[in-house]
Amino acid sequence: MREQYRTTELSAADLAPEPIGQFARWFKETAANPAIHEPNAMIVSTATPEGRPSSRTVLLKHYDEAGFVFFTNYESRKGKELAANPYASLLFPWHPLARQVIVTGRAVHIGRDETVAYFRTRPHGSQLGAWASPQSQVIASRADLLARYEDLAARYPEPGQVPVPPEWGGVRVVPEAVEFWQGHENRLHDRLRYVHEAPGTWRVERLAP
Repeated sequence: MREQYRTTELSAADLAPEPIGQFARWFKETAANPAIHEPNAMIVSTATPEGRPSSRTVLLKHYDEAGFVFFTNYESRKGKELAANPYASLLFPWHPLARQVIVTGRAVHIGRDETVAYFRTRPHGSQLGAWASPQSQVIASRADLLARYEDLAARYPEPGQVPVPPEWGGVRVVPEAVEFWQGHENRLHDRLRYVHEAPGTWRVERLAP
């Protein structure tokens, strides 16, 4: 099971001066491609202080010069692992374009005001779901989960406002390195990585595939 990628060369001269600008270019192209479902889906990898990793798919909700933001329950597995070991890796697997973006950096909680503002944009059912699910904890059955949801739906009917769960919020991954991967024939892929050196300063290096 192998595919020969046939794409155009990616050179350092093609890149934006900083990684967020380059990510914005690729994300725009990806979002416009009908072959890619949920272009903002990314694999978030965390690890315990002992180095035991875990990964899951999460939706990117915002990005800017400060970093890449997703939302989660801080008491979930990833939330607890980030509290103990605040480093994460993000992988955007855009296979139909033979592209990947890999972000590594430090994870920090965003401000509560920013979390509340985003929570208010979520569908009512998703707001209730954030309360109903004790994320990553063992539960007795799906029936119990649905019962919790129904109790909450009765307590906070539409169009009433649902409060933000205290353990729920945003995580910003502040990039220390961002790699742009472009697939080519014979496994001679392009791998160009931005490495943060100082505020506003990035070094670009090419990696062997």
